[in-house]
Amino acid sequence: MLLDEAHNKIQELQEKEHYTTYQEDLGFKKELTILRNDFYYQMTAVKEESVSLVDFLYQPFDTMSGDAYTARKINEFQTVYLVLDGMGKGLSASLTAMIMTSFTNHIIDKMLQHNHFDLYLLIFETLHYIQNTLLADEALAIDYILIDDENNLMSYAKFAMPVLLMQNNKDEIIRLKSNNPPMSKYQNDFKVSNYDISDIKKFLFYSDGIVENETIHKNKPYSKFIEEDFKNSFTRKELTNNIFSKLSTQEDDLTLIFIHKLDLNKNTLMRKHSFNTTLNQVDIANEWYETVLDECCELKDVKYKAGLVFTEFFMNAYEHGNLGVGSQTKHQLLSNNTYFETLLQREKKCSKTISVIVKKIRHLSNTYIITTISDEGKGFNTQILSEIFRNSQTFNGRGVFVSRTNSMGIYYNALGNSVLYIHKIAS
Repeated sequence: MLLDEAHNKIQELQEKEHYTTYQEDLGFKKELTILRNDFYYQMTAVKEESVSLVDFLYQPFDTMSGDAYTARKINEFQTVYLVLDGMGKGLSASLTAMIMTSFTNHIIDKMLQHNHFDLYLLIFETLHYIQNTLLADEALAIDYILIDDENNLMSYAKFAMPVLLMQNNKDEIIRLKSNNPPMSKYQNDFKVSNYDISDIKKFLFYSDGIVENETIHKNKPYSKFIEEDFKNSFTRKELTNNIFSKLSTQEDDLTLIFIHKLDLNKNTLMRKHSFNTTLNQVDIANEWYETVLDECCELKDVKYKAGLVFTEFFMNAYEHGNLGVGSQTKHQLLSNNTYFETLLQREKKCSKTISVIVKKIRHLSNTYIITTISDEGKGFNTQILSEIFRNSQTFNGRGVFVSRTNSMGIYYNALGNSVLYIHKIAS
């Protein structure tokens, strides 16, 4: 009898734990739905031959995060970024962060519908909205940042957020402190400031969970290291590698937005070539790229990874881009054992080409190669990558997941028919 009662109790606890886990998973999926990122694995055009590589880190400490962010494209040259940190931890902070993020995106959507974006009005409306939900002793730290690449101007309102970091073309670090106190229930006014970014090449916006986290270096906070790591990092992946190599254990939600503006004209052109859309040219392209890597890199591991990424993206440009073979069609062709036969048939009617550009760039004492592969296909919406990267075991898109893992960053153009990726070849 006692054994039966114990068994029933264990089963009851297991069912309760399963239900709790299920609800937590649903909650986290809802968080990811509320966060808006118009630049998911996309590079953004700044001016001719100049792009911005926009990257993100969002790593909650618990299932429900008190951090949130938003990245929205206003027009061809303007982007607005939001990073916020709810007071404390747990459900209350998460609810505040999600409510604020959701309403902010709603206001931005309405402004875009009317083709009129106003940063001051966005802050005014969201401030007065969130005041109705804040408790008397509750506060909200938040960054509103508008980057206008056409006029080389950054407008910002920082409410008790960590110092905003920028790196200029002389590799000097500029620090912008908050120009407003934390948002509270009784706040009546706020300040928006402007900064000339004509000489700025890198930006870093982040929540305090990163800089307050203790490190393995005598328990010093990461704030002691962030400026130097930011200065030396070419991509977000390089920065986060530096961060996690120093943190002892994660103590809070971690959120950051890393932006690197690249003037591609200033890069050293190594090789440029155009290939026809045939399987034979796929092999020729791989041999060509291997030769390029041999010219600039002695590191076997780097050459292997770069070659792996090239093979994946060039094949994508060939079959999905120029030949227009979709994922479902590919699966059907493979199951019918007619895949290669169909490719050869489509090749005969295809006059499109695939172009490859390989450039070399120096950043401080390090050297990187930037490879761009472009096809003439219809492209795709990069937002679908979010599902692929959350479930790397899915057959569809695993190659892109492997490419991201084996590079320092992958970035598509807005159309999705051109991809740029980076490897570090010397330091």
